[in-house]
Amino acid sequence: MTSVSHTDDAISESFLSGTVVHIIFRNEDNGYTVLSVKVRDAYPECSDSKVTVVGHFPVIETDERYRFEGQFKEHPRFGKQYHVQMYKKEIPTEKDALILYLSSERFPGIGEKTATKMVELFGKDVISIILDDQEKLKQIKGLSEKNRKQIYEAMLENQGMEKAMTTLTQYGFGMDLAVKIYHVYREKTFEIIQESPYQLVWDVEGIGFYKADKLGRSIGINRDNPERIKAGMLYTLYEKTMQDGHVYLPESVLMDETKQLLNDGSFQVSDDLLEQSLLYLMEEDKLIRDESRIYMASLYFAEKGFVSRVKKMTETDQDDIEFSESEFLQALGETEEKLGIEYAEQQKDAIRKALHSSLMVLTGGPGTGKTTVIRAIVEMFSKLHDFSLDRSSYKKGEPFPILLAAPTGRAAKRVKESTGLDASTIHKLLGFSGEEGNEVFEKGEEEPLEGKLLIVDEVSMVDMWLANQLFRSVPEGMQVILVGDEDQLPSVGPGEVLGDLIQTNILPVVALSVVYRQAEGSSIIQLAHSIKQGSLPEDLYTPYTDRRFFPCGKLQTADLIEQVCAGAMNKGYTPLDIQVLAPMYKGPAGVHELNKRLQQLFNPHENKKRKVTFGESVYSKGDVILQLVNNPEEQVYNGDRGVVEAIFEAKETDDKQMQIVLSFEGKEVTYTRQDLSQIMLAYCSSIHKSQGSEFPIVVVPILMSYRRMLKRNLLYTAVTRARDYLILSGEQQALQFAVDNKNKEERYTMLKEKLLDQDDASMEK
Repeated sequence: MTSVSHTDDAISESFLSGTVVHIIFRNEDNGYTVLSVKVRDAYPECSDSKVTVVGHFPVIETDERYRFEGQFKEHPRFGKQYHVQMYKKEIPTEKDALILYLSSERFPGIGEKTATKMVELFGKDVISIILDDQEKLKQIKGLSEKNRKQIYEAMLENQGMEKAMTTLTQYGFGMDLAVKIYHVYREKTFEIIQESPYQLVWDVEGIGFYKADKLGRSIGINRDNPERIKAGMLYTLYEKTMQDGHVYLPESVLMDETKQLLNDGSFQVSDDLLEQSLLYLMEEDKLIRDESRIYMASLYFAEKGFVSRVKKMTETDQDDIEFSESEFLQALGETEEKLGIEYAEQQKDAIRKALHSSLMVLTGGPGTGKTTVIRAIVEMFSKLHDFSLDRSSYKKGEPFPILLAAPTGRAAKRVKESTGLDASTIHKLLGFSGEEGNEVFEKGEEEPLEGKLLIVDEVSMVDMWLANQLFRSVPEGMQVILVGDEDQLPSVGPGEVLGDLIQTNILPVVALSVVYRQAEGSSIIQLAHSIKQGSLPEDLYTPYTDRRFFPCGKLQTADLIEQVCAGAMNKGYTPLDIQVLAPMYKGPAGVHELNKRLQQLFNPHENKKRKVTFGESVYSKGDVILQLVNNPEEQVYNGDRGVVEAIFEAKETDDKQMQIVLSFEGKEVTYTRQDLSQIMLAYCSSIHKSQGSEFPIVVVPILMSYRRMLKRNLLYTAVTRARDYLILSGEQQALQFAVDNKNKEERYTMLKEKLLDQDDASMEK
């Protein structure tokens, strides 16, 4: 019997059986369905001849008989409904009816004579018996191998889905995941979970190795099964890539980590079995061995491709982008006059190198003038190459010569504000579609970007995959300027692209180090530079007009943050102006707990008419949220911050089908309930998630209970998110610990070594 997800109170023992007359509503994405059912039998007795049945069903068919278990509930709008927790299709149990059912057009290849033999041999459970063991069909005399295969596949198509759902729910898969699995494999679901359960790890979002392994073990797959070992090895490498940012793992590390995943008290995987599994994965082109390094294939080729393109750009003849010093100085003077800025020598050097280079890196901390340098580069580039920065002067479809991009929407907005020119996320620039297939980007070698100059900000956030895709799209002759702060946190994804590029010294790098007068008076910037240099200022406890430190213990931190935010709100600041940043998600002063408390402060739900619950989160109009994944169809990307604008019920559905309208800086997007896995509350966010953003007020709790995460670059990143006011709270010991802990988590990457390697042959597979 198949379980159906439901979160209400425990359901009493009751059932309803009948024929589906009409499907009133169905959401194919999550299986939520509203049915009209003609009642055949029920307990307790039902006086209605027809009832409305609601629940999640992977597949449901009209004119078919089903048995439902659940209970009646009164919906305030739609009246009496039977809410289903479990269901199954009813198969006739009487001999004659079952023979008639099996010999119907549902099962090609089974005539009345064969159906009679099957029922007489296996009884009323004939279908389940054959689905459990298709070899049983050999006991039916007169059936060819082709007939047996045809009959088994027909049974899989008609009853295999329910068998698969039953198997999945019995082994601990919730109905949401079970429906998701069915939507991936359809009629192959039962076959996949019986024969290749570890395939679920790669094909179905939300299923990791442990769930697939539990399923595999439950259906009798041995611990030393090659498919289990291969899945464990792939999963280990993938997790280390995504969680720790490694581009590859040393073979010895991969083997040790895989053993920890696969071994238990009664089983120890052998080195021979691991080596054999590695060879299989290499033959299948899923893993690549480069000397003693093991890569996921996509990362190996991303690193290799990026190295090749960077080398080509740094070796490009610069003659076609040369201009005289007098031309440079004339353009600089005109730009300084237009912008009202007098550039210092270090900034002039950065501008000069940028205009003369095919590829350059501009780095520096807050207040060092990266933004003003970018503005000058844009202005002077247009003057020296004689084109207009007025987009209205270009014909429709004519490419604009300068492209500006950043990893997140908020970072792109900051670039746009500083230059006055349009800027986009890197994903949008490259035409990221999110569609399944080998290519999810429109732009690449076959269809490169159009323009003369590309400036990319916040490059510290760019991982190896995205860096390669970006450079694949750069046409010959386009100049590229990469801008970022190497002292910030590295990318969430694999690699340390900006840091590795800077350390190679094979391309021009300008590191702005002087805090210019436009930053004078900012104690936030002074604090950031102190942290960067490995010290805390003596005036840490001194209240400034833009910075405060409130010492408190772990148990008082959440209360203090709530008081601080309440004070800011009373001064007229909105929840979008205030961003709390915490190093960790769990604990009394972690992201999750602070979000709950701040939600009650900023947007209490008691008086809200409409709310929608997803997991442990409750959303209502006015809540501030954070987008967690790229949603290219709606042009909303990971890291975008928005507000819940409205919640309303879709026609003829209950609150499980509420529509949620989210506003991302004026752009409205409508999500359904199952889309809420893409968002989270954002009153408090992790420091990692704040990269590329800037907020009027930033509040940062720092405690020794965060010890595992406390590092200099983490604290530096948090502090530099504050534009107007910074509030630090917690323990000075924790602040000092973070500042002293310069050690970055080492990432396995060969980017620097390969960029410095002159022997291209060494990069071959």
